[in-house]
Amino acid sequence: STQSTWGVSRPKMIGFLLMFSRQGKLRLQKWYDASIQQQREKKKITRELISTILARKPKMCNFIEWKDMKIVYKRYASLYFCVAMSDDDNELIMLEIIHRYVELLDKYFGSVCELD
Repeated sequence: STQSTWGVSRPKMIGFLLMFSRQGKLRLQKWYDASIQQQREKKKITRELISTILARKPKMCNFIEWKDMKIVYKRYASLYFCVAMSDDDNELIMLEIIHRYVELLDKYFGSVCELD
């Protein structure tokens, strides 16, 4: 949480966004949490989350409680979109945000897919 001008703690909402393939290759990363600055820490988080998500079965829930955050992920074709959010935010809204983001990418680039 960060401090607002009134001294009240407000949530961070999105900590980071990762997009990776079924093979575990990172394709896109965007970090919003200023407390995670070192590359080594980012790589460790990325490795841990990718392996955790890829090990899950397709019918399992798309929400994971991880450290002090919630991880929301969704698979589209061969790509996974993964967002870390504060634990008091709404997971269903985050799934909708991910879906809208994928629709936007699909509209802009024609087809959001990956050819390895």
